Amino acid sequence: MLSKLFIKNFILIDELLLEFDKGLNIITGETGAGKSIIINAIDIALGAKTSKEHIKTGTEKAIIELTLLNRAHNLDEFYETYGVDNTGDEVVITREISPSGSRAKVNGCMVNQEAIRYLRDVFIDIHSQHQTYSFMKPKSHILLLDNYAKATLQPYLDEYKLVWQNYLNLKSLLEKVRNSNQLTESQIDFLKFQVKEIEDANIKSINEDEELTKEISVLENAEKLKELSGSIAWAISNDDASILEGLSQVRKNLSAIVAIESSMSDTEEELLGVIESVKNIASILRNYSQELDNDTERLNELQERMFLLEKLKRKYGGTLESVLNTLYESQKELSQIETRDSDEQQILKDVDEANKKLISIASVITEKRKTYAEVLSCMISEKLAALELPKAKFLIDVKPTELTYNGADEVEFLISTNVSESPKPLIKVASGGEISRVMLALKVIFAQSDDIDTVIFDEIDTGISGKAAQSVADEVKELANYRQIIMITHQAIIASRSDRHFYVAKSQEDSTKVSVKVLSAEEKINAVAELAGGVLSDVSIQFAKTLIK
Repeated sequence: MLSKLFIKNFILIDELLLEFDKGLNIITGETGAGKSIIINAIDIALGAKTSKEHIKTGTEKAIIELTLLNRAHNLDEFYETYGVDNTGDEVVITREISPSGSRAKVNGCMVNQEAIRYLRDVFIDIHSQHQTYSFMKPKSHILLLDNYAKATLQPYLDEYKLVWQNYLNLKSLLEKVRNSNQLTESQIDFLKFQVKEIEDANIKSINEDEELTKEISVLENAEKLKELSGSIAWAISNDDASILEGLSQVRKNLSAIVAIESSMSDTEEELLGVIESVKNIASILRNYSQELDNDTERLNELQERMFLLEKLKRKYGGTLESVLNTLYESQKELSQIETRDSDEQQILKDVDEANKKLISIASVITEKRKTYAEVLSCMISEKLAALELPKAKFLIDVKPTELTYNGADEVEFLISTNVSESPKPLIKVASGGEISRVMLALKVIFAQSDDIDTVIFDEIDTGISGKAAQSVADEVKELANYRQIIMITHQAIIASRSDRHFYVAKSQEDSTKVSVKVLSAEEKINAVAELAGGVLSDVSIQFAKTLIK
């Protein structure tokens, strides 16, 4: 589960440490106070897109750090695959955002976005309005159904996918055998020549030519670069009329202004930052100038290497990627040629047998999907009735399709919220408030079968009130019995069920700041009272106490 969230210099937040608890963690606050910034920060830490606009004005970089408590998942393969240190029960994800980009770490080790997405899929499910619509798209429905039925269905799916991959391999082999039988000896010799020529070049990567070009440019212009960087450094800090000397005089004058007019102190502070930046630039350029070396021998080596790569690029497609693709395809074709005397009829027989086996397994999968679809349809319909949608009819439609990688079925969730209408695709029927309740019903049901530790809801209660809000509160609390829930809400009845309550406030003095406080029992009563009545009063406080009981 999500144990801690640390945020620094992110949008309007200076520095913030939140410690979440198991069960239901509620986040409230006035509209526009910055509640969604917290969810946004978690989303970004888990791989969402970011930009320099996320960095708090006046700071160099933003930092978001998630501490996950892991007691249920085996991450040994993850640690080995991505070169991450195993630190025990805690998994720490860090995302640093700078003007030039961002980088991610897990347990202090640099990782790529694929590693972060892996952890996101294991630990946290975020539902904002965007994710809710995505969740309801038909392409995800078959995955949800299969995941719910995995205890029974997974062995058949695993077997099917093995046979499917074998089927594809056999079809590919058949095509290659047929094609290779048409090749002449001269064509085979040409393939061998291509493979040897490219292999002998020992290309390091598809970007090797770009890297060589950069290094050659530096070496060819070493003297010029040395002269330019040195002269800039001199102009900044060494000349009698240097930039730093001029800035120093400006500082003296500005200090004199501040002594008279204190409101200019922020400007003076900014100027001090500029002076330090200029000093740093001078130091960087001075070191750069001193380290530059005119290495003629190295330049000759690089130019010869570049000549070879350019020759290969001209022959094999114009880029190193196309050169390496040519190598891969030629090697693969030569490998297939070695089997060209294989019995084509035997391969055809194997393809036919694999296809029959796929059809047989797919029919079993279809029957089991239909069985679970009926059960789930009833369960979800009952859950929707509990969420004040008593007339809703939910149907999981399993339709036949051509054989694909996961069977021969197409699955779609259908719903009717009015007795006079037949079920239609979910996303085309439900209104905003209905979507929230349908999605919650799905999450409550499917959470019993998935392994996600934490579910985050960003204003799932939009568009509901009254008895519907009461029902949503009941279901969220039920879900919190076996999953950690973090939820932004505007509903007093939902907030009253919290195990831990966070209140978000925004202040605007010298600058706009967002702060978050964990509420005591008394403070929680006041927060719920404000949600219920808009203002604190004896009536709203008494009502809040009634809800919290």
